[in-house]
Amino acid sequence: MSWKQEGQRWLIRQARMEDAEAVRRIFNHEEVYPTTMQLPFSLLSRWERFLEKAEQGHHLLAACHPETPDVLLGLIGLHPVADSPRVAHVRTIGLSVHPDYAGQGIGSQLLKAAIDLADNWLNVTRLSLGVYSHNQRAIELYQRHGFVREGLCRGLSFGHGRYLDSLEMARLHPRLEQALEAQGGFEYRLEDRHAHHLSQQGNTRC
Repeated sequence: MSWKQEGQRWLIRQARMEDAEAVRRIFNHEEVYPTTMQLPFSLLSRWERFLEKAEQGHHLLAACHPETPDVLLGLIGLHPVADSPRVAHVRTIGLSVHPDYAGQGIGSQLLKAAIDLADNWLNVTRLSLGVYSHNQRAIELYQRHGFVREGLCRGLSFGHGRYLDSLEMARLHPRLEQALEAQGGFEYRLEDRHAHHLSQQGNTRC
């Protein structure tokens, strides 16, 4: 499965097991792993296991040049937040692009493809992600595609010898926004319990 709409530069297709080495190279790049939850020097077997998830309810899309469709340049994943039918309408997003191709529209085209898949084929009405609060370039990209800030997780991650804050962002489909508005601001409060935050880090997945 692959598609390239008129006027778009990059080919978007399903990621596959043969992409594991290209994915490993991206996530081991010194400009990439600090922006994710990954550690440096990850093994090929780690990304082979990751790509196997495409058969377990995870949806992974790759960006390639049309003339070299076997060479993966960027990757986006749509991931379930939990094994529960109550959150079947929710996915988290993880996005990474090889730094050599940054700023050339790959991230934007991958996001558009993932949003189309969520809206029109998976009936997903909430897309969420986590992005480090200092990663302004990524934040602005997500905002251009309809994601809004929902909260800040202080000290969620550790990297380069310091604690890092994560900005939680989400995009709601109009159907979900209308349903929430129709509920009239109803609040469900859990007294004397710890609320479990389901908006997991998108970039821990991809």
